[in-house]
Amino acid sequence: MDFLLSNSWPVIIIGGFTVGFLVGLTGVGAGSLMTPFLISGIGISPMLAVGTDLLFASITKASAAWRHHALGNVDWGIVRWLTMGSLPGALVMLAWLYLIGPDTHAISMIIRKVLAGALMVSATGIALYPWLKRNAIPAADANVPTVVRKGPTLILGLVLGTLVALTSVGAGAIGVVALTVLYHSLSARRLIGTDIVHAIPLTFLAGITHFGMGNVNLEILGLLLLGSVPGIALGSRITGLVPDWFLRVVLAFVLVWAAYSLLIN
Repeated sequence: MDFLLSNSWPVIIIGGFTVGFLVGLTGVGAGSLMTPFLISGIGISPMLAVGTDLLFASITKASAAWRHHALGNVDWGIVRWLTMGSLPGALVMLAWLYLIGPDTHAISMIIRKVLAGALMVSATGIALYPWLKRNAIPAADANVPTVVRKGPTLILGLVLGTLVALTSVGAGAIGVVALTVLYHSLSARRLIGTDIVHAIPLTFLAGITHFGMGNVNLEILGLLLLGSVPGIALGSRITGLVPDWFLRVVLAFVLVWAAYSLLIN
């Protein structure tokens, strides 16, 4: 479909702006909101939505990663062990998708159901994150190396890689909450920075592989970026003006609604 010549292009740009605004405002939402929007709002296939969103997420996250690195908000030891699990996990899932590619109806139903479940987990994680941080031990000094829990971190990366390759969801809210459980002493900014940097190679690898399988629409991707860039800029500017609890309630509600819309359509 030629989205530039159809009536859908304004909706795609507005959707990109809205998701970008929420990402700039809350730090999460690129994968959790974009894929359901593309499936339920635009009507494209789940496989095409996942592939397009993965490249969208890799670009948007890369724009924020350099700043987190410059501010010392990235624990590279954790990133390394997450990546050692997530990239192989993603590759195994992508190989499976390639092998069963012809059965598009079955894989579309699987993606919808798993995506809906991932969205519910993300909504729960967003709601619980402040409580988890409040009950964690005091944050460690950024200059003190973190003792990496290699086994659990590797397994977490494997789970995230598998989930992201299938649904594009998992590297954001789910990743941050899981890291909070594993690393109580990390400050919120280091948890978020570490999660964002880890997500870049994961989403890019999964996205470029989906592109090779024909599961990316570059036209839709361009329209999404056209809307999301100003959305992220605006959301980032006003993030301090809105209470955090209100943002989390709204985002959790939106994720639950997105999950519901996937299951009933």
